[in-house]
Amino acid sequence: MRVLFIGGTGIISTACVELALARGHEVHVLNRGRRAAPPPGVHSHTADLADEAAVRRELGHTGWDSVVDFLAFVPADVERDLRLFRGRTGQLVFISSASAYQRPVTHYLVTESTPLVNPYWDYSRNKIACEERLMAAVRDEGFPAVIVRPSLTYGETQIPLAFNSWARSYTVVDRMRRGLPVIVPGDGTSLWTLTHNTDFARGLLGLVGNSQALGHAFHITSDEVLSWNQAYQAVAAAAAVPRPELVHISSDFIVACLPGAAGGLLGDKATSVVLDNTKIKRFVPGFAATTRFEEGIRRTLAWFDADPARRLVDEETSRTHDRIVAAYRVGLDAARREFGRP
Repeated sequence: MRVLFIGGTGIISTACVELALARGHEVHVLNRGRRAAPPPGVHSHTADLADEAAVRRELGHTGWDSVVDFLAFVPADVERDLRLFRGRTGQLVFISSASAYQRPVTHYLVTESTPLVNPYWDYSRNKIACEERLMAAVRDEGFPAVIVRPSLTYGETQIPLAFNSWARSYTVVDRMRRGLPVIVPGDGTSLWTLTHNTDFARGLLGLVGNSQALGHAFHITSDEVLSWNQAYQAVAAAAAVPRPELVHISSDFIVACLPGAAGGLLGDKATSVVLDNTKIKRFVPGFAATTRFEEGIRRTLAWFDADPARRLVDEETSRTHDRIVAAYRVGLDAARREFGRP
């Protein structure tokens, strides 16, 4: 099959491109060409998606069996895709987000029929609006759309935790290794699912070219469910830190200190979310996520430790964590004094 990945160099999309190549597809990647070159065998196309005419010139009149868009975030991006690929693709796979599901959840087990509503995070609301526009195109004109909702997905270059720097995710490990306190939102018992990018790729590639998937939405995640305490402890073990100083702070307190964290916490990771993978397994027989987090995160830490240049620290984020911990401890001391506790 001839497959076009829009993006193709991110944590999730890189694994999908590599698996598509391994399965013998004719793989094309469209992006601005600002990241690492794609693997050998990939047909690379360079254009800024904001310049639709340039995209048309770059892609020419090629038809596609499947187009997978990792870079559509607002409805205007979906409108662009509709204009570019109407009549030119057998399938458009829109990469949405599992954060589009109802927050706070009213049932711990999330399926694809769980309502899409997130009052806390613009990112999620925009993804919901994108999905609604695509489904309108499915209903009104038979456009061949498929919606895929990843949850927190990581690979060798990303350390996935509830409260960390996304751009420089080694930051939390640096704090652990220096004996600094590490913030765990809530009491750490909320349940979450962490998915390795190679596992996600197997699910996605099972949908590529799958005509039965048209008009459907899927999430693709691991079946392994961990508490945040377990996830942080697994990262510490991979980093050879036997006793990390984990400080449990309520999400409300963190957001009061850092309002910008509201989306990622209250709109995503603050409450237990367990995703039911029955649907993807029904449409992609044999799909299973096989990478346990303790194994995947060991590979991630090995990648960071292989080259000191990879161990980048977000100093501003680290200082902010120090300030939040200090403010929390002041409040804790005040509470103890108020209620006569030592």
